[in-house]
Amino acid sequence: MELFAATNVTKKYTDHLALNKVNVEVPEKSIYGLLGPNGAGKTTLIRIINQITAPDSGELFFNGQRLKSTDIQRIGYMPEERGLYKKMKVGEQVLYFGRLKGLSKKEAMKRIKNWFEKFEIQAWWDKKVEELSKGMQQKIQFIITVLHEPELLIFDEPFSGFDPINARLLKNEIISLRENGATIIFSTHNMSSVEELCDHITLIDNSEVIISGKVNSIKEQFKLDIYRIGFQGDAGKLQGILNDNYDVLDLTSSSSGHSARIKLHSQSTDNILLNLLLPHYHITSFTEEIPGMNDIFIDLVNNQKKAGN
Repeated sequence: MELFAATNVTKKYTDHLALNKVNVEVPEKSIYGLLGPNGAGKTTLIRIINQITAPDSGELFFNGQRLKSTDIQRIGYMPEERGLYKKMKVGEQVLYFGRLKGLSKKEAMKRIKNWFEKFEIQAWWDKKVEELSKGMQQKIQFIITVLHEPELLIFDEPFSGFDPINARLLKNEIISLRENGATIIFSTHNMSSVEELCDHITLIDNSEVIISGKVNSIKEQFKLDIYRIGFQGDAGKLQGILNDNYDVLDLTSSSSGHSARIKLHSQSTDNILLNLLLPHYHITSFTEEIPGMNDIFIDLVNNQKKAGN
């Protein structure tokens, strides 16, 4: 079941069409990647979900019901541009936002204590936000976002400014939140994070959805039937052994053997290729090249540009 869905959502600002009949379905208890180049429309959709602005047309659903104003209490939003009060003390600020989200002071203090201990930041309580580094401020923003334990969490570039250790800490917490029942929309330009965290993605470009679906299914859809094969034997015979159903894209040799990238044409399969090679070579490795989300992202966006020219 979808926790959140957008149906034919359109938004226009003066002479700029930000979203054009966008459809998104976010399954509950999933990590959903909202991707796209700068200016694609991602932030506009996020602002609409958070009811900061309204669509010109289309419908939004939360837990199967039309999104209503009170649903904002069930959403946590961590914007790319952080929204902390620089002169306010850290502890007071986290407590303030917790109370705004409907927590009692007692419950808010209990949860804050747990999060501060988890992140080992108890000493920050009386510091002003402006005294903290960007990474420290992001930890505070993260705690504010999740403190009221919302059903839907939206993170916009959450790892920006984090060193690898703290980025890993935050990734682990995001995974833990999903395992504990939260649904997460995750907007980023970092495709390695998408592959690591996301179950599903939607790619928006020029205000429209270009592709949407499960990450693994999309990667399968864009594979090119290229295999990387390690082997030992006479590499000079390789092209002669293969027929017109194969292209040797590159061939390298070392003291331990050879490595070739071979593309299959539609008339062949990996089993047929392997059976062709086995009588002649000792095969040391045989793996299919699956394109990464970064390559898919670049190809789709570039194709979209070409189509628009």
